[in-house]
Amino acid sequence: MILLNSLIENTPYRVIGQTETDITGITYNSQKVKPGNIFVCLRGQHTDGVKFVDDAMAKGASVIVTEKELEKPAEVSQVIVPNALEALALLSARFYDLPSRKLNVIGVTGTNGKTTITYLLESIFKSAGAPAAVFGTINYRFGEDVISPDTTTPLSSDLQYLLDKAVKKQYKNVLMEVSSHALMLNRVDFVEFDAAIFTNLTRDHMDFHKSFEEYFNAKLRLFKALEQKGEKEREKFAIINNDDEWGKKIPSLARCRVITYGLDGKPDVYPSGLKYDAGGISFDLNFRDESIKIRSCLIGKHNVYNILAAGALALNFGLSGESVKAGIENLRVVPGRLEKAGNGGLFTVVVDYAHTDDALKNVLLTLKELAVGRIITVFGCGGDRDRSKRPLMGEVAVNLSDYAIVTSDNPRTENPGKIVFDIEVGIKRAAKENYEIILDRKQAIKRALEIAKKNDIVLLAGKGHENYQIIGTEKIHFSDKEIVEEELRKKANGRNGKSNVKGAG
Repeated sequence: MILLNSLIENTPYRVIGQTETDITGITYNSQKVKPGNIFVCLRGQHTDGVKFVDDAMAKGASVIVTEKELEKPAEVSQVIVPNALEALALLSARFYDLPSRKLNVIGVTGTNGKTTITYLLESIFKSAGAPAAVFGTINYRFGEDVISPDTTTPLSSDLQYLLDKAVKKQYKNVLMEVSSHALMLNRVDFVEFDAAIFTNLTRDHMDFHKSFEEYFNAKLRLFKALEQKGEKEREKFAIINNDDEWGKKIPSLARCRVITYGLDGKPDVYPSGLKYDAGGISFDLNFRDESIKIRSCLIGKHNVYNILAAGALALNFGLSGESVKAGIENLRVVPGRLEKAGNGGLFTVVVDYAHTDDALKNVLLTLKELAVGRIITVFGCGGDRDRSKRPLMGEVAVNLSDYAIVTSDNPRTENPGKIVFDIEVGIKRAAKENYEIILDRKQAIKRALEIAKKNDIVLLAGKGHENYQIIGTEKIHFSDKEIVEEELRKKANGRNGKSNVKGAG
């Protein structure tokens, strides 16, 4: 039995009502309230949790946590707090008995590379016989037990639940993508991290952060947390990309042990004998007196950085070079990251999650090194999100592609035409005419496949692993990969003289 007074002990919170109330769970979603739950009223961009208090009470909530006192029946306790997000994090951590203290928790932050690094680390830990739970953009997974996410880093009550689940499933290690939103909105408060990786900082989320400095300071919070004395004995450390201009700032700002990686200068972890080809990457990964021969199916310079980061973390965590080598080589593909789609026969189709100008640039530069024919890029930009990156993505797409098709991504509540207008600002700045606009994403993909010729590469950028499209406030099923497979199947049937009409003939 967990009582309310044990959750709020030694806090400045003001309680109206009973404190010896038995607590069965904590949620911020009124639709998920169960009898005996605490309901925390969060203020969002579009609504306020206070509006859903009656719904929560009707479902049996016994405690309401709010930033302002409400006129409610005496049988329901109220906890008045200065900051509801901070309270949600504290109450959740205490409710689940501070599960991060019972785990090795590794955080990965930065604009690009987080997902690939967690996949690499997952494979390395598995090779070492120490499987890890993973919480990230694509999903939250405990081996074969997979949960579809709403956000890269879940809200604190959901995160503490997942950490507790990892403890109960007897995992010792957790790999977590940590977004800047999560750091700013208290989602990882009361999570004791053992180590953290910084990948890079490029333009993204400028609708949320007012400047690059604010964006960087959000990321820096993760490394500041490593300075704090926790309950675990393991020495905390940071893995930092030494080639990134913002990464160079971290060692002097974070007072924990720092290990650097990179291709330039004199980082602690670096490659030698680096070779790229269409089949992947090979190099010797060097750290101190150890040199590990690496061969990976992943392609591109950006994946060299991802592999170095994962290797640096694993080696400093005490895993063997053999486990690092095996784990990296066993990872064949990361969903939605330069992932081949369908069988184009004479041409190649790849999908990638690149949704920033820097990520799109990295992907296109990688493909240009491999391309024999043309590169045809299909891309768009998300609605109700950072407008400043739209012209930059347009400029990158037409400069580095032979042909670009501008389309919709997840327009959300924004007019798709207005999004494309912002993209065209960059295209016109580049003074290019090698593009067309097709707002319907399925038709844009179909057009790209129609014009692709022998040895061409078709890149579908922006959505990667996503199997949905958000139009208005509705999330509808949509998968770039599925569209490709469907259209290529139609083309193959046409070449074979078969009808495309079901039941015809």
